Amino acid sequence: MVFSVLIVDDDPKIAEIHRHFTEKIDGFTVCGIAGTLEDAEKMTELLEPDLILLDLYFPEGLGTEVLWKVRARRQATDIILITAAKELEPLQEAMRGGVFDYIIKPVMFPRFQEALERFRSHRQQLQSETTLNQQDVDRLLHLHKDSSPGEPQYPKGIDPLTLKKIRTVFKQPHPEGFSAEEVGQQIGASRTTARRYLEYLTAAGQLRAELIYGAVGRPERKYFSE
Repeated sequence: MVFSVLIVDDDPKIAEIHRHFTEKIDGFTVCGIAGTLEDAEKMTELLEPDLILLDLYFPEGLGTEVLWKVRARRQATDIILITAAKELEPLQEAMRGGVFDYIIKPVMFPRFQEALERFRSHRQQLQSETTLNQQDVDRLLHLHKDSSPGEPQYPKGIDPLTLKKIRTVFKQPHPEGFSAEEVGQQIGASRTTARRYLEYLTAAGQLRAELIYGAVGRPERKYFSE
C-alpha cells in the first residue's frame, strides 16, 4: 500500500527537502507540491491525498484555513502541521482541528520519519480492524502514547503493530534465518526500519543474530527465532 502526500509550503527549498524526506520512506509518494493556500485548497480537493504536510504561515494567511476546509468536507485526509511557530495558540488550534502530528522547524529527518511511519501504522491498523476492543480504541485515539494500559512500554521508535508483524514473520519455518532486507520486504518497510526492530528483539532475547559468511562479498547479518 502506498500513501499519497501533498506538501504545502511557500518556501520552495523547504518543500523540496520535505519531498526528499518523504520519498526516502517506504510506502509514501508525493502527489503534489502547493506553494499557496489557494493552490493547496484546489489540489487537496482534486488529488484527495492521504496526508498533507502543511506549513502554518503564508503571506496570504494561515495554513489552518486548509485544515478547517478539509474537515468541513469530511475528507479522509490526515494532516501533519510543520511550522516554525513555537507559541501555544497554533498548537491548540491544530489539536482542535485533529491534526495527526505537529512538527517544529527546522525538521530533522528522524522526527519526520517517525511521524510518517506512525501515520502508516495507524492507517494500516484502521484498514485491518473489523471489530475493536478498548485497547484498540485507546491506541487509535491516543496516538502519542507508547502503549495502552496493561501493555508493555516500548522505547521511542518501536511501534507495537510493526513489532507484531515482525514476530509473525519468525513464526514461519526458515532454518537459514532472515536478513533485515527480507523482513522489511515481508512487512512493507525499509531495511533500516526492519533492522531497528530486529535489533530490539535481539536485545530483548527474543531473536538471535549471526553473521553468515558467503562464498564472496561481505558477511550478512541473519536473524533467527529463539
